[in-house]
Amino acid sequence: MGTGTALRYRVEVEDGLKLSAADVAEQVERVLADRRGWTADGRSAFRRVSGGGTDFVVRVATPATVDKICGQYGLDTGGEVNCNVGDHVMVNLKRWELATPVYADDVPAYRALIINHEVGHFLGHGHVTCPGPGKPAPAMMQQIKGMKGCEPNVWPYDEDGTYLTGPAVP
Repeated sequence: MGTGTALRYRVEVEDGLKLSAADVAEQVERVLADRRGWTADGRSAFRRVSGGGTDFVVRVATPATVDKICGQYGLDTGGEVNCNVGDHVMVNLKRWELATPVYADDVPAYRALIINHEVGHFLGHGHVTCPGPGKPAPAMMQQIKGMKGCEPNVWPYDEDGTYLTGPAVP
C-alpha cells in the first residue's frame, strides 16, 4: 500500500476484549490503503505483518491501558482519547466502539479518523485547527474537542489528492 518504503505495522487487541483481532486488522488495513489516506503523500506506504519486526503497532485497548501507556510518556488521555507514543498507536476501546457525538451515526468513519490521526502523529504531523467555517476538518485536527465550524472529515487528503490542513496548534 503506497509508493514509499513500506512501514511495517502489526495490529493488536488487548486480551479479554470482545473484538476480533482479525476484523480490527482488516479495518486498519483498509484505512491505511485508502487513496485519501497517508499514502496520497507519495512517500508513505504501509504493510501489515503478523510477526517479526515492525515500525509501529496499532493496539486497541481499554481506557485504563491507554491511560497507563500514554501516561508513561507524559500524556493525559483521561480515559477518553487515543494517543501515539513511541512506536505505539494506542486506540481507546471506548472511542473505537462509541466514536464521538459528531460521528455517533458513523462509527466506522470515526475509526478511520482515529487511525489517520494517530498514524499521522507517528509520521511526524502535529495538530492543526479548522481552516475556516464549512471547510473539511483536517484529520490532524482534534475533532473530539469540537469542530470549530469545520465539517466532519476523517481523511488527510481529499478525493483530488489535496492535503487537508489548517493553522498549526501551538
